[in-house]
Amino acid sequence: LSLKFGDVGNLKGLVIRFLLTTSYYELSVQNWFSLHRLQLLYNHSIQATFNATRIYAPASYSYHCEHVSSLQRYDSLLIPSSTNDLSKLWEVTFTDFQIQGFNIQEGHFAYAKDCASFFSPAILMGLVMSLVLLLVLAYALHMLIHLKSLDRHYECKASPVYFAGVKDNDVADEKEPLRSSGNESYELRNQEFCKIYI
Repeated sequence: LSLKFGDVGNLKGLVIRFLLTTSYYELSVQNWFSLHRLQLLYNHSIQATFNATRIYAPASYSYHCEHVSSLQRYDSLLIPSSTNDLSKLWEVTFTDFQIQGFNIQEGHFAYAKDCASFFSPAILMGLVMSLVLLLVLAYALHMLIHLKSLDRHYECKASPVYFAGVKDNDVADEKEPLRSSGNESYELRNQEFCKIYI
């Protein structure tokens, strides 16, 4: 696959050539294509060659990546093939790169396989935060299960002072006259009390 730019400044007949290969993999039971090599041609000869790494997709798909570059900050998917040619003097970067070498229909790209790895920093951070939230939830459930109810430590002999639903006894029933010589005194028949243990 060749992109011809013509004369660009001092570069006569600039061409960027992508060498694509296709292979059948029994494990996936389908054909895959890969970008094998990238060549820069100008002044009517090959001046720089880069080996491509990790640029592949199923043959019925296209390949997409935000950056395909020879620079380290973009993961260096393009590696100079030799230190003897001019490849080391070039810095090549494609932005919003998408390529499809085979099974092209109606001049449109097929569904794209993206270069973003499964364990990108954002995904890893999301997994870590999910783990932290699960631990907090498990700790909260553990505390709720082992929480001792106040009812188990609440012992109260029903008193009409604290519980309005209890029927008040007749005043005559609550008092019992004490027999003594000359003086009349009363004693409460029901001595009710509450105890709260915490």
